[in-house]
Amino acid sequence: MNNEKRTALVTGGARGIGFGIARALAGAGYTVAAVGTREEAAVSAAMDEIKALSPDSFYIRGDIASADDRAAIAHAAFDGLGVLDVLVNNAGVAPKVRADLLDMTEESFDRVLGINLKGAFFLTQAVALRMAEQKTERFRAVIFVTSVSASVSSVNRGEYCISKAGLSMAATLYADRLAEYGIRVYEVRPGIIATDMTAPVREKYDRLIAEGLCPIPRIGRPEDVGKAVLALADGALAYTTGQVIGVDGGMTIQKL
Repeated sequence: MNNEKRTALVTGGARGIGFGIARALAGAGYTVAAVGTREEAAVSAAMDEIKALSPDSFYIRGDIASADDRAAIAHAAFDGLGVLDVLVNNAGVAPKVRADLLDMTEESFDRVLGINLKGAFFLTQAVALRMAEQKTERFRAVIFVTSVSASVSSVNRGEYCISKAGLSMAATLYADRLAEYGIRVYEVRPGIIATDMTAPVREKYDRLIAEGLCPIPRIGRPEDVGKAVLALADGALAYTTGQVIGVDGGMTIQKL
């Protein structure tokens, strides 16, 4: 592998928003380690597309909700990439059942927070410890992909909102802690993006957008998030850390 190439670890990198991010990074010359829970055969089409852009890219199977898997993911990433420039914490899940806040189960709460918040937090810890030891002048960043749900209430998927609000604070904390190592930390906060997660309620979202939910009158695409992550990964905002970048079509603009 050419050690001059920039490198990135992207969780959830073989589908949805994560695939849009991995593809944007690979297209810009990054060697990408994409993480996912599915068998390699199930992600072969996505990985073939990433490898066509960046041949040294590879897939790591692992579940960030598992402490053992997190350790294995970090080891495999550094083993395969050598130097890690960018960690993108994108992996996340929605509740299996959209239940009213008063009917939410502890099982659903634990599952969603265990992946979206705890998993991302402790994977970052494992990776950041290794990144901090690297002696390099290369620009480095950790990017958390959260959601407008970090600040916008949805009472029928409260566990998801709580997980993203917590992840937003995790990004702030890591921005503060990792600055001394020259590692920038950002939060990218997507709005409504066309993925398999939003597909079951796509008709509702299309109607709301048509009625003026977003000043930019279309649903977002994974590549929209990918472009934002690429700019941050490349150091376009190098004199910033701990910032929130909204990729939501203006959805969260407050209006009278």
